[in-house]
Amino acid sequence: MHNSISPTTIGRVHSNHAVKFQKAFELRAVDLFAGAGGLSLGARLAGVKVTHAIENNIWAAKTYRHNHRGTKVIEEDIRSLPAPGPLGPRSILFGGPPCQGFSTSNQRTRHSLNPNNWLFEEFFRMTQAAKPEWLLLENVHGLRQTEGGAFESLIRERFQSVGYGCSLWSLCASNFGVPQKRHRLFFVGRRDGFAPAPPPASGLPPVTVRDAIYDLPELKNGADQDRLAYSESATSAYAKLLRSTLKSCTGHLVTANNSLVVERYKHILPGHNWTSIPQSLMQNYSNLVNSRSRHTGIYRRLSWEAPSTVIANYRKNMIIHPEQDRGLSVREAARIQSFPDNYDFLGSIGFRQQQVSNAVPPLLAKAVFATILSHC
Repeated sequence: MHNSISPTTIGRVHSNHAVKFQKAFELRAVDLFAGAGGLSLGARLAGVKVTHAIENNIWAAKTYRHNHRGTKVIEEDIRSLPAPGPLGPRSILFGGPPCQGFSTSNQRTRHSLNPNNWLFEEFFRMTQAAKPEWLLLENVHGLRQTEGGAFESLIRERFQSVGYGCSLWSLCASNFGVPQKRHRLFFVGRRDGFAPAPPPASGLPPVTVRDAIYDLPELKNGADQDRLAYSESATSAYAKLLRSTLKSCTGHLVTANNSLVVERYKHILPGHNWTSIPQSLMQNYSNLVNSRSRHTGIYRRLSWEAPSTVIANYRKNMIIHPEQDRGLSVREAARIQSFPDNYDFLGSIGFRQQQVSNAVPPLLAKAVFATILSHC
């Protein structure tokens, strides 16, 4: 008499084979300069398994570790680490070397004498030893103009010198479901010399600030209660996606601006900036007011009906809520960056704001990694 095999046993066998099949074909990754984990989250959403991450900042590393429980976080300066062994086939090494030196808003150190502008060399030191199948280096759009394009040319040359093709993708986050007009550069290549074409834009109407944050609690200047319940039902598909089944979330922290700053806010209509503020309230900005230049990035009030301006240094630049006279909360900025509400940022408000500002929008990163996976 033959032993019978139950449907449960059959299901378990098929499940085990499916897991083995998936593991055999999944793309494994290491994240250099991981920050709070925006690139890694996008990779995970696309189906990439991130095994290791390197991040030197203590609070960014804590945030990363808290939200990526299955990834080993190495909290060290990359320059002090030995090069790894080969990663093998179906692997990708990715990361975004510090980009403040390449930002167009940082003219003082936007040159070749800034040592942080050369940290991308560590990326290629690791590449030579790790020999991943794929290579992805991300940075700000301003890198293209730094030193007359010399850094862009140098990175392209480095890709070729270590044996990779190089395709440069200039992508705007608002074309990929992110409610923000944020441009990023992605250098992408495969070890066999293949240089893939960039992902196409979604073709969908842009996600607006209203879609992104309207359901979040009403807050006051200096709000300091971290976790709050939602004040509205999620009406947009975007808010529903990021809320999932949560009843509350963290990050409802707002910088406490002084009364003069709050008074300036009152004069700015949605979509307008510091030029709407009476000069009598801008005495400590005399150089700005009297110059012909118009630095439009400061004191900008967001519009409900359009994507946000870039969420970078949003505390320093005084990015203002569409109708409340205050700066953005950490959670509002995270929503505009496309982080889900269950993604917690750790540290003081300043550390959290910096982590959110520096991150690559996860939904943009997801589109990038999905395109890479489509060629595997």
